[in-house]
Amino acid sequence: MTVELTLNGRPVRAQVEADDSLYTLLRALGVRSVKCGCETSSCGLCTVHLDGQPVLSCSVPAPRCAGRAVTTLEGLQSEARLLGECLADEGAEQCGFCASGLIMNALALARENPSATDEEIDAYLAGNLCRCSGYVGQRRAIRRYLSRIASGEGRA
Repeated sequence: MTVELTLNGRPVRAQVEADDSLYTLLRALGVRSVKCGCETSSCGLCTVHLDGQPVLSCSVPAPRCAGRAVTTLEGLQSEARLLGECLADEGAEQCGFCASGLIMNALALARENPSATDEEIDAYLAGNLCRCSGYVGQRRAIRRYLSRIASGEGRA
């Protein structure tokens, strides 16, 4: 079947099977920031924004994305740059495998709740599997990012 959607602000038309996931479609379209580490909705590596909301692309059927807007890390580079700097400054970027999903969730958090508490940050991080850290550095980085946005340095 043919699916038409908006990917990172551009119209896309693609052929999909009824049981293809959004993750499969994105990879077929050449999107490399979206990774899959589990295929069971447990790791958060495949997080993208669907109509502005974070979703796990491995769990979303591609046909359900017809007429909708999908945004990946490639489409949010300017917003992600400051967050990436904060992650590096806090030593929270180790192997980097989890980074794209974590960044997508943190950007959604910044839009929805720019004055998030540590508990609210932790709730957003709960769906992101990171095998390198205990999430403390990532929480500090997100806190720094939110603070820098509040000061007008970046945009969310």
